[in-house]
Amino acid sequence: MNVRRIIFIILSCIWMTVIFCFSARDADESEKDSYKVGLTVGKVIVHDFEKQSEEKQMEFAKKVDHPIRKMAHATEYAILGMLLIGVFYPVKKYYLIAFLVSVVYSVTDEVHQLFVPGRSGQPTDVMIDSLGALIGILLILAFISLTKRRKGLVSSDTVK
Repeated sequence: MNVRRIIFIILSCIWMTVIFCFSARDADESEKDSYKVGLTVGKVIVHDFEKQSEEKQMEFAKKVDHPIRKMAHATEYAILGMLLIGVFYPVKKYYLIAFLVSVVYSVTDEVHQLFVPGRSGQPTDVMIDSLGALIGILLILAFISLTKRRKGLVSSDTVK
């Protein structure tokens, strides 16, 4: 096993631990975090957001809470998918395994949430996580492909 693969295995395990820790937070903690993100989003995209009353700001944060949570799911698993591609690259026939590991981890994560106060495991979250992993995998594979093409163009240009 080469050093790159070992590094990606370690990074994947660390990231899975991060996901586990986020899922282990009870509903109140998780809600506070997503409201903080919602308030930050408001400051960035809403003109004069900081001049609005705290009540209005919190109303906005609550309104964007659900999409923020779902984006967090997709993003966590996009990163996991990218890291898992690093484990299996360049053996293409194993890319499906990277995706399946992401999906299985998502299922176990949702089951884990069944035991966390105020949280629940949702089949729709498994689908969102899986889509996130797929997008992450496709993005990294597109990046690799573009990098290879670019290197090929550079090499062929210098030969001419």
